[in-house]
Amino acid sequence: MPRSIFLGRVVGEGEPLWLDEDRHWALALAEVEADSCPDCHQPWGEATDKENEEGYQAHLVKCHACSMSAKSVRAYQSRNNSDTDGLHVHVERKRR
Repeated sequence: MPRSIFLGRVVGEGEPLWLDEDRHWALALAEVEADSCPDCHQPWGEATDKENEEGYQAHLVKCHACSMSAKSVRAYQSRNNSDTDGLHVHVERKRR
């Protein structure tokens, strides 16, 4: 979605969907995303700089939905000789 439309611009008849400014914003975002670690999303230039080796801290958080998903897959694997081809896990919260 073009940034200008996200911010409320209404496209009039005969007006372009994407403005030059929208394209510049999209290209800038693509550049930032391309320069980010795919796992932690930190900028590569900073995250791989030798001077920053001890410059980060991490906090462990357990996702209970992912935990249940992993347990379900392990149970399925033990019953089906580890065949998980095509297996997708749908996780939903229990009703209380």
